[in-house]
Amino acid sequence: MSLDAILTDINLSLTTNPTCNDIRYLRALIAEIRPQRATDTQRATDNLRALCYVLRRHPAWRKSFRHYLIQVITSRKLVHLLTDTGITLNNGFWGAGAERLMSKFLPPLVNDDYVKDVFGQVFDKTTDHLWVNAVADEIWHDLARAIGFRIQRARHTHATLANEVLNAIQVLSYRITNIGLEAELVRNYPDIEKFESPFLRQNDSINEYVIRYREWLTDQDIQREDSKHIDVLLEQCKDITSRIRRTAAVEGVSVSLTRLLLRLDQSMARMRTLLALLDSRDTSVSVQIATGLFKDLVAADNKRHSLRQLMQSNTELLSLQVTERAGKSGEHYVTNTRSEWFEMLHSALGAGFIVGFMAMVKILFGTMALAPFGYALLYSANYSFGFMLVHVLHFTIATKQPAMTAALIAKAIDQGHQKLDELVELIVRVFRSQFIAIVGNIALAMPTAFAIAWVWYAVDGKHLVSPEKAQHLLHELDPFGSLALPHAAIAGVCLFLSGLISGYYDNKASYSHIPARLRQLRWLRKLLGEQRLFKMTDYIGNNLGALAGNFFFGIMLGTIGQLGKFFGLPVDIRHITFSSANFAFALAGMDNHMSWQLAAYSLFGILLIGLVNLTVSFSLALLVALRSRRVSFGYGSHLVRLLMRRFLSGTRDFFLPAKIDDKASSSHT
Repeated sequence: MSLDAILTDINLSLTTNPTCNDIRYLRALIAEIRPQRATDTQRATDNLRALCYVLRRHPAWRKSFRHYLIQVITSRKLVHLLTDTGITLNNGFWGAGAERLMSKFLPPLVNDDYVKDVFGQVFDKTTDHLWVNAVADEIWHDLARAIGFRIQRARHTHATLANEVLNAIQVLSYRITNIGLEAELVRNYPDIEKFESPFLRQNDSINEYVIRYREWLTDQDIQREDSKHIDVLLEQCKDITSRIRRTAAVEGVSVSLTRLLLRLDQSMARMRTLLALLDSRDTSVSVQIATGLFKDLVAADNKRHSLRQLMQSNTELLSLQVTERAGKSGEHYVTNTRSEWFEMLHSALGAGFIVGFMAMVKILFGTMALAPFGYALLYSANYSFGFMLVHVLHFTIATKQPAMTAALIAKAIDQGHQKLDELVELIVRVFRSQFIAIVGNIALAMPTAFAIAWVWYAVDGKHLVSPEKAQHLLHELDPFGSLALPHAAIAGVCLFLSGLISGYYDNKASYSHIPARLRQLRWLRKLLGEQRLFKMTDYIGNNLGALAGNFFFGIMLGTIGQLGKFFGLPVDIRHITFSSANFAFALAGMDNHMSWQLAAYSLFGILLIGLVNLTVSFSLALLVALRSRRVSFGYGSHLVRLLMRRFLSGTRDFFLPAKIDDKASSSHT
């Protein structure tokens, strides 16, 4: 239908039924304005301008359309649109997720008595917010002027809408008070109970404001009060939420606390918008505020069933804390001095030694006749406890570094976009640390595995790895003749996930006060004694994240291959350190009879597997860390040029430490 036809139908409907509030005309009008591509802002702008032109050319249509819009809005309850749309519901994270998932298969019931439900039917395309928000505010202001403000019974209409807004403000005020009394907020900011809470005082002020405003609506000779004193109280509430967030940065955070703070921030922001709308004495200012609110409501309504939006909004603070804690762990993986570089080498060599034995145990488990579950259980135990032992002995697995150091680099980007020279130096130190960790892992994993293989042969009289098994192990290292590289990418994803798990459990240990709660266990105190108990709980508090990350990383590595076999999928993992150990076992299994071409090709495959491991885990970790900080880095090409220049001018620095131990360099971290 054309704009003329729609406006004509509205005019005819109002002639026969002056109380017509059927939304089908409004839906048709929005469908006519809506561009075919949601990103086509120019088309949407032209359509709105055309509507403004038609309304100005036809005063009768303008009057009937204005009357129709008033009927659509005032004949329904407006409160819920203002208090619920765009504000997190109080039904818990998992409940909200289940509800949104269910709504994709069984949409919720539409109640025509509520503007909230009608609003969703009018802007029923999930991409409507793109063009609505892209259209300039001035175009929407022009549409409001074209519809007109001076109407008959204006005072009655204003009073009706104002009362709905006042009701919404009261609902929001009670909600803010309720959240301010939540036990989880009080736990994170106990001073709320010591002093008079602004969450309570704002409610008293709001109730008084509503009474006075309604008196003014009935008798406009009364002096109308503004809401400046309420804004002061809301600012105090906002200050408390900021302090809670700072506390959470030290003591940890939960999804439920994140959800409470999000709901509180949204409610206060909406209340301020509505108060500004009521206090406005200038029509143009009112239209400007209403336009911003309208755009926010369309965007929120379009995303009300989005699982992605739920995850992003409700886990933002948690993901920031997880990546922040991963970044703090990443500081330990960056060497700044020559002595630290050699310490990293020693740590990596120790890990390589242990991996040689872990690879042997995995080969032995593989000789057993078990179901996939049995293999998964044994492989997972081998990986998990092996990685945990590496951590307990303060050794370093090279591939664990990228997920941690990426968060550190994201933090550096966030703190100063312009300090590219310092960022380049940080990347150089990260690369140098990563390089020596890989060298250390491989340098001892291969000799250890090779020595184990020949000791086994000397004791048992048979090779640990048969020639057939040796050929299979070498095939798994073929970067182009097998799925080695895709499998290495899967291992990279597992490394990335283990980094998130480490950050999550570090956060949980702090937020849930796990060390202090363990100290309360009487049976544990009797078993260990006071001194040992404190040592153990302090160790758990400082290392729970690392232990949990290593444990779950081992489970992922041990189960993915067996899940692939169970489901008939070509899914497995390849890890650079284990691949290098397997190469040594294969070499011994073939009685050292291997052509130099095959050996070189296999070593090339190991290097590519390591490159994929590191690239995938680092890229994912950096992406999540930047998104959790809401940082977009627009200096990528310039940074690459600086890195290339730095590489050409000081190639040695990318691999080896300075000849003189420069302790001052640590200040750059």
